[in-house]
Amino acid sequence: MNQKVLKKKNLGRLAGWTLAWTVSTALAAFGTKFLWDGNQTLSALAILLNLAIGIGMVLANRRLLEGSDELEKKIQLESMALTLGLTLVVGIAYSLLDTANVIPWDAEISFLVIFMGLCYLTATVVNQKRYR
Repeated sequence: MNQKVLKKKNLGRLAGWTLAWTVSTALAAFGTKFLWDGNQTLSALAILLNLAIGIGMVLANRRLLEGSDELEKKIQLESMALTLGLTLVVGIAYSLLDTANVIPWDAEISFLVIFMGLCYLTATVVNQKRYR
């Protein structure tokens, strides 16, 4: 199988795993309220399913990266490194703002996840322009 076909296949797998993880996250988050009325067993099962699918998504991402050329690997590595560092620094500062009662709301993980996604997207676009 040539490199282009393999990359497309791996990208399709990653898209499928990402969609499944997104759906399972919604199920775990909203199922307890709208589908099974707070049943802790069903909630735990939904969370375990979400965890398992999330691991599958991470492995699919790894497979995609393993099949990438050296330039794409460099772009992704730099984007991921920047995202990890910024998310750690901003996440801790955000949590400290909450614990010190500097912000009038609770620090929610969803804001950090959005920040992480935007950071990764921006870093990837900037790095692609920088190296190509």
